[in-house]
Amino acid sequence: MLRLCTICARGGSKGVPNKNIRPLLGKPLIVHSIEQARRSGLFATLAVSSDSDEILAVAGRAGVEHLVKRPDAMASDRAAKLPAIQHCVTTVEQRTGMAFDLMVDLDATAPLRTIEDIAGAVALQESGGCSNVITGCPAHRSPYFNLVEATPAGFVQLSKPGTGIVRRQDSPACYDCNASIYVWPRATFFASDSVLMPETKLFEMPRERSLDIDTELDFALVEFLMQRMSSGAHAA
Repeated sequence: MLRLCTICARGGSKGVPNKNIRPLLGKPLIVHSIEQARRSGLFATLAVSSDSDEILAVAGRAGVEHLVKRPDAMASDRAAKLPAIQHCVTTVEQRTGMAFDLMVDLDATAPLRTIEDIAGAVALQESGGCSNVITGCPAHRSPYFNLVEATPAGFVQLSKPGTGIVRRQDSPACYDCNASIYVWPRATFFASDSVLMPETKLFEMPRERSLDIDTELDFALVEFLMQRMSSGAHAA
């Protein structure tokens, strides 16, 4: 099984400027994901995709094998992530002559994942029976009970009204997508235009490892949790 790990990181972040290379516990944020990929021992090679020369330089100093310059059209605020990952994989395959069996993308802004999370998501995909795997954690709110959405008239209603479900125990399990890990086999990766397909499976992660950095508060919380995790590891 020939596996490729990609890490895609845009240079233009408005919520947390330069967040992908901002120091977090003594190293640039993106380096945490690079080191996780390497320590997992799962991948034939590792690639970082970015529109930013500075991010690519940081990744190169961290020992990343393949640095892929992302086209500007794939790096805007409105650009979807999947085309950037596909561009990265295609570029690496053209450079190396390899055809990868499995593609795994690690989000640079989700450094709380563990090596076991990566291995678990990959194992879920390789066990078969699904088109791809995403990660998430149990949802804070249920669309059947206390998650509401605005109507065109300006009122609010349950996101899933009229289901007839009156007990929480009878409602389907709901999850918050945490954007931490994505896994595709080759058969569906290049044919996909969305990370959610009819046969997508979810690898469940706990909430404390599911924070994605979009704001300064997120950054502070992730830093606190990583410090706590590090202290626990040292104590053990």
